[in-house]
Amino acid sequence: MPSFAKIAAAATLAVPMLLAIPGTASASTPSGCSSVTQIGTTAYLNVGGQTMASVKQYKGCGKNYSYLYVWEGYRSSHSSWDVCAAIVTNGGHDVQDPRCDHNSVELWSAGAATLSQCTQALGWTGYGPIPYPADGDVAVKTDVRC
Repeated sequence: MPSFAKIAAAATLAVPMLLAIPGTASASTPSGCSSVTQIGTTAYLNVGGQTMASVKQYKGCGKNYSYLYVWEGYRSSHSSWDVCAAIVTNGGHDVQDPRCDHNSVELWSAGAATLSQCTQALGWTGYGPIPYPADGDVAVKTDVRC
């Protein structure tokens, strides 16, 4: 019986610990697409010496998507922000499917039919169809995926 008691006690302690183990953060999915897969590396949007957001590229449902996630540390120290996400082609010169929003935590681009092209995910501060560095917009791109 003592062995059984030890096993039962260990199991009782292990179940809450298993439930409390944080998993890898997973992004939601873009509107109209239930399954996407990250391609390439994650890029980090740094603003004023602070990491503002992560930018990732996903593929799924016949499209490429840019996904931007604004970090909690940035959100807790700023009351307002504007961000945009898009897919870029042609060496990063052609912006596809931009989507922008005010105070978003997660932002998906609209989805570009560019699976046959070399693409990058682009994320930036500001609110416009393309980033304007002269106006203070800060932008970052993921690695190129072909």
